[in-house]
Amino acid sequence: MPAKSKSQQKAAGAALAAKRGEIKKGELKGASKGMEKSMSEKELHEMASAKRKGKPEHAAHR
Repeated sequence: MPAKSKSQQKAAGAALAAKRGEIKKGELKGASKGMEKSMSEKELHEMASAKRKGKPEHAAHR
């Protein structure tokens, strides 16, 4: 599932780094903290690796 916004993509990247042990889990804030707990490394990689061009900075709330 690709990210819907740049901010969602950045949060997934931070969560992925924590899951891989590149940063401490305690450094995560907001959405990235929940993503790290609830998503697999593969899911986080898919979300974080999509192209950013054309994505809004923040996703619209529904």
